Amino acid sequence: MALNIRWTKQASNSFDKTAEYVKNEWGENSAKKLIRRLQKFLTLLINYPEIGKIEVEEKQIRGFVLSRHNSILYRIKDNQIIILKFFDNRQGPVKK
Repeated sequence: MALNIRWTKQASNSFDKTAEYVKNEWGENSAKKLIRRLQKFLTLLINYPEIGKIEVEEKQIRGFVLSRHNSILYRIKDNQIIILKFFDNRQGPVKK
């Protein structure tokens, strides 16, 4: 059974900011590449929701390294995959 994906406001905002930064710094093609990579990951995640490594066991928060610079934190709850945060790996781990 495929699960639905829901983005939190924080995750959506952090992705938008990252995509805008990539576009401004490295061009539109790099931003499109980031979006395609995310889309491929979300398709994979729907089919294999436990693909991510457990980051916070008590809350069952999983993480997946999307690229060298970006990770996604998510949780599986009921019939949903909740994207909690799109994280820039160059930030300190405390922000995660």
